[in-house]
Amino acid sequence: MLKIDLHLHSSCSDGVLSPGDLVRELRAKRVSIASLTDHDTLDGVKLFLARCRKASIKGVSGVELSAAHDGVLHILGYRFNTENEAFISALTQNRKARDARNVLICEKLRDLGFDISLEEVKSCAGADSVGRPHIARVLWSKGYVPNLKAAFDRYLKRGAEAYFPRTLLSAEECIRLIREAGGLAVLAHPRQTTPDLGDLPPLLSRLKNSGLWGLECWSSGNSNVEIYRCLEIADSFCLAPTAGSDFHGNGHSSSSVGVTVREDLLPWSHLCGGL
Repeated sequence: MLKIDLHLHSSCSDGVLSPGDLVRELRAKRVSIASLTDHDTLDGVKLFLARCRKASIKGVSGVELSAAHDGVLHILGYRFNTENEAFISALTQNRKARDARNVLICEKLRDLGFDISLEEVKSCAGADSVGRPHIARVLWSKGYVPNLKAAFDRYLKRGAEAYFPRTLLSAEECIRLIREAGGLAVLAHPRQTTPDLGDLPPLLSRLKNSGLWGLECWSSGNSNVEIYRCLEIADSFCLAPTAGSDFHGNGHSSSSVGVTVREDLLPWSHLCGGL
């Protein structure tokens, strides 16, 4: 058996731990293969990979892209060229769209009577990549909500009082960018995208035609039955099954890093080649 984690977030996006501290956590939990998949940013990837090498962990370049969808659809990218200019430019545009939305959200929250500024949110984030989780933390820290979930449920999730959509790439465009940067594209946490896994095959059929490589079968919150069903679906589409905790370190998802899988789960030569 092997312990891996191909879905991790650091303080460079909406996680709590720095890339270096995250690697220390991985080493303590005896994780062998790992990828930092921060949202729309590669800021922590080089440091993460360097620290992984020192810790004798196989590090894989990673990122998580949000795609246009009626709900949640995230595409994970792995093993891409971190210097690819087109990929970096697309990530920059995604962050600009998020920044514009953050301004609107903070303005709406002030209209609702909350004393909150974008400067406070940026200070909370401590990084260039700022998003709704950081706004939720500020609301919680100032006593406006009892916890982060309440912040999203009442004000920040789709349909809530202070929610604003942002312009996103299509899933096909996300996959294309990852592939053109030499990477592999994986559909993240499928149950969040299609709560009824019976609705997953039509989506996968479309994305497979665009070059989707894998499906995250072990993901935060999946039951054993759901994992087994995802494995069946992945196999039917000849997609590589992957595993990740979606660790943030803030109670957002999994509270621990590492997922135990069979050593033959993945064609590791494709995922980790050259690293």
